Amino acid sequence: MKKFWPWLRLLLAVGILVALGVRLGTGAFLDGLRAIDAFSVAAALAIGLVTTVLSAGRWVLVAHRLGLPLTMKTAVGDYYRAQLVNAVLPAGVLGDVHRAVNHGRESGDVGRGVRAVFFERMAGQVVLIGIGLAVLLTHPAPGLDLTLSGTTVAAILAGLALAAVIGWNIRPVRKALVNTLADGIRLLSFKTWPAVIGLSAATVAGYVAMFLVAARAAGSDATVTQLAPVVVLALLIMAIPVNIGGFGPREAFLAVAFGAAGLGAAQGFTTGIVYGVLALIAALPGAVVLFVSRRKAEKVQVVAERVDQSREQELALAR
Repeated sequence: MKKFWPWLRLLLAVGILVALGVRLGTGAFLDGLRAIDAFSVAAALAIGLVTTVLSAGRWVLVAHRLGLPLTMKTAVGDYYRAQLVNAVLPAGVLGDVHRAVNHGRESGDVGRGVRAVFFERMAGQVVLIGIGLAVLLTHPAPGLDLTLSGTTVAAILAGLALAAVIGWNIRPVRKALVNTLADGIRLLSFKTWPAVIGLSAATVAGYVAMFLVAARAAGSDATVTQLAPVVVLALLIMAIPVNIGGFGPREAFLAVAFGAAGLGAAQGFTTGIVYGVLALIAALPGAVVLFVSRRKAEKVQVVAERVDQSREQELALAR
């Protein structure tokens, strides 16, 4: 199952997009591509820069609190690269995995490097959920019943408790849980978590702004009040690991949500397509980071080969 799960996720995402295309027609997809203009591209790059710097700053704060060295320049570059990899590969998290492991290796503690990225991303998700609940309580999404019954909540909590008990009885998992809990406690400092929450909230605001740009580019004239609950839910839906570079469940949800709100299912699908393309454009500076890192790696390799060759020549002369 572990071997086939990535392909299964890919097939599910493709199935969702194909179903939407059959249901709504390919015109909504083509409209999304045609809607992208110079203004939306410039806005995407500007918003992408701001959200990347904010997210990188959050990562730096978490890493420093856990005792890991990380400069802002390195964090911004690695974050851009991670976003591009996340956007172009099906899994959607491989970029974060790479920057976590790479930073851990450079810092001499892979485990703590991975935990730093885990806590940094988790902080963003927790703040997003909090903002989402606040928005939905004040501005419920029209036509969408998203309330959870007591039985459903109890089942979710029971499942989490069962997973924790099973994991605790597996020694490697128990060790990882203990280390994660210890690092989590270290982050509960007034010097760290208020700033992390503030940066996360500002990042969410950037994502919402990107959605609004996408909606306007797609031709939607809905008010911010109408779009706000739909947007925050779409951001949460994007965390589902069944997508192709983010495409899939997001478009399905937006089609249903826009249709339920009387804004048109095709309009929601088009908005999702525009947002996905703009998000990819916002991550394109990561290609520069990838190119520069590759050039540096090639230079290091060439220098290493020359050093070895000189040593071999010296040994040959000595003989």
